[in-house]
Amino acid sequence: MASCPGGLVIIAAMAKGSPRKKSSAGRSGSSRKQSTSRRRWFWSLLWRLALVALVILVGWTVYLDAKVTSRFEGRRFEVPSYVYARPLELYEGAGVSADALQRELQMANYSRAAGDRPGTFSRNGSRFVIHTRGFRFADGVEPARQIRLTISGDQIQRMSALSGPAAPIMRLEPVQIGGIYPASQEDRVLVQLDEVPALLVETLLAVEDRDFFSHHGVSPMAIARAMVANLRAGDIVQGGSTITQQLVKNFFLTRDQTLVRKANEALMSLLLELHYGKRDILETYLNEVYLGQAGARGVHGVGLASQFYFARPVAELGVHEIALLVGLIKGASYYDPRRNPERARARRDLVIGVMEERGLIDRNAALRAKGQPLDVRDKPSWSANRYPAYIDLVRRHLARDYRDEDLRSEGLRIFTTLDPAIQYAAEYAVRQTLDSMDDGQDARLESALVVTARDSGEVVALVGGRDPDFAGFNRALDATRPIGSLIKPFIYLVALQRPEDYTLITPVQDKGFSLVFDDGRRWEPKNYDKEERGEVPLHEALAKSYNLPAVRVGLDVGVEAVRETLQMLGVTSPVSRYPSMLLGSVSMTPVTVAQLYQSLATSGFNTPLRSIRQVTDADGEPLSRYHLEVNQVADPAAVHLVQYAMQETVQEGTGRSVYRYLPDELSVAGKTGTTDDGRDSWFAGFSGDYLAVAWLGRDDNGPTRFTGATGALPVWAGFMSRVPQHGLSPVVPDGVNYHWVDDQQQALTEEGCNNARLMPFIAGSEPKQRVSCDGQFTRRIRSWFQGLFR
Repeated sequence: MASCPGGLVIIAAMAKGSPRKKSSAGRSGSSRKQSTSRRRWFWSLLWRLALVALVILVGWTVYLDAKVTSRFEGRRFEVPSYVYARPLELYEGAGVSADALQRELQMANYSRAAGDRPGTFSRNGSRFVIHTRGFRFADGVEPARQIRLTISGDQIQRMSALSGPAAPIMRLEPVQIGGIYPASQEDRVLVQLDEVPALLVETLLAVEDRDFFSHHGVSPMAIARAMVANLRAGDIVQGGSTITQQLVKNFFLTRDQTLVRKANEALMSLLLELHYGKRDILETYLNEVYLGQAGARGVHGVGLASQFYFARPVAELGVHEIALLVGLIKGASYYDPRRNPERARARRDLVIGVMEERGLIDRNAALRAKGQPLDVRDKPSWSANRYPAYIDLVRRHLARDYRDEDLRSEGLRIFTTLDPAIQYAAEYAVRQTLDSMDDGQDARLESALVVTARDSGEVVALVGGRDPDFAGFNRALDATRPIGSLIKPFIYLVALQRPEDYTLITPVQDKGFSLVFDDGRRWEPKNYDKEERGEVPLHEALAKSYNLPAVRVGLDVGVEAVRETLQMLGVTSPVSRYPSMLLGSVSMTPVTVAQLYQSLATSGFNTPLRSIRQVTDADGEPLSRYHLEVNQVADPAAVHLVQYAMQETVQEGTGRSVYRYLPDELSVAGKTGTTDDGRDSWFAGFSGDYLAVAWLGRDDNGPTRFTGATGALPVWAGFMSRVPQHGLSPVVPDGVNYHWVDDQQQALTEEGCNNARLMPFIAGSEPKQRVSCDGQFTRRIRSWFQGLFR
């Protein structure tokens, strides 16, 4: 009996313990469930995050892909528009001096050598041998030739082609005189891969990316080599970036050394290689790589760098020059050969060593290349606009037809009318004349000179100030100043178009008078010398620039008629209707005066001035042609009479000091102009070939001690004396006849008589009265006897 209770106790105890074991197992199962749930939640979150990251990565890749392709499709670069001078045409009889020819060859970066390879010339006195490079003009390709020519008397006497096709006229490639650059200030000369020497390409790959043709944008082998080299050196001495990565970095990214940028660089490099071939990428790199700095503009690409450092096209580079260009890629500023020649030489020689090691050149070639000097030009040949004042005129003319953003980015080629030889003479004349005139009083003298081809209106030279390299205030285009007596030929032109009233021998009154206006103001014009001469022939009044006759004639024909004539001849700015306009109170710029006088030089045709002949696209296809435009606006017979009086001006009148500078046999026509206190000194005139307008004065409009004859005339004549040209021989128009006359008596006479002058008349306006030499002799005897008894 006793055992039963105990057994019951044991059973009861077992019964009590059983629920505790069941509860522990339940908790353990719950934990496992929770852990599994957490793992499932973690992996679910991870997969979701991975999916989001994948979506972001895909989206980012799509964005980068669009960015990469958009830059490479169509226009890849903002390429400046290049501005060229006129091509120099060589033919027997062409007017060019030996020194001018040599200067132009040197401006075109020809080197003086044996003349046996493109871009070289040799000179022996007046004999030249020139090996031209050839050039693609809009009207066809001018082939490379070897030319032999002889110059005598500032003319080509004999010319022949030693190699290449012969032709009666052979053109040199035009000199680049400037450019219109992108806002990014990047400058480059685009080259195709086939135009780059194979040695340069092979050297580039040997130094920068040996595995270029085997990797897909990123090279693990290059990265490994760079890591080993850097660990050995204890510094960063080598990079692992491929050419594709360098191109991506230059094109799209900053130079920040961050993991994000490096990741973008790698991804974009893969995308670039996915879309484009190796040759395309390599050619783009050759045009993009940064190789120097020209002032504010970056020098990009091997095409421009070759010109910038060696003044030669990239196709003409030697081994040592190729090595230097490739060496500069590592650090164009650090290895700048002009500022750091020793560093540059060491870097160049290192590259030459790589060229030898890779079998690109042999041992002897490497030794010869290392023995060469750097051969870098002292001054960059491609660093700035050569003629900023002229480029200013070109840009203003281009603005009529082209948007500025197109000029800055489309790589247009603009062929201008500038003649480098004429420009050189113009700049020299301005600089030399101002230097000779400077003293303590007039140290701030400035000048401007505009030169055009007389028959076409092409602007062949333009100087905006005494410092032609200064790209600032352009006096030729923007200095609006009173023109003084330069207006007088146009007053007399209006009068001479009325032959029934005026001829060159018509007496005009050189007597003082006054005008009283409605408001009570009084105007009393005076001659410059304050003298009065009574009656004088019209041609003398113009040649000697008397004020009073000009005003009287102007009032007679009408101020409005004079104003309308100025506007018909090309003046677009407002012209005063006040009588003071007849003494030149109207203000114009030198280029406007040149436009005005162009009409006198071309016998009454309004010939708009031109600075551009043609514009082509980057491939040489013509876009615009600027042809000669003429419009007859003045009677050529009356203009011929004015030309006669302007020739008299330089022979007997206010411009007679011209022949202190010019040979007597060079016939020219001109007119002086002076404003109050010598504030503005002008001279405008023309020969058989050129018209030039010179201005001299101060920017602050202060007085000077110069007149038109003592200030601007020496600038004009100094220029004309340095230019080969023909004298003025005006064509006599229909309806004009020459007669021997005695202008004092307004009568016809014989050739041998005293006071006889051969003068032009519009048919029917010549004098009807005739005097003989006998009558002149009788008058001289009578005058002699009267003098005895006074």
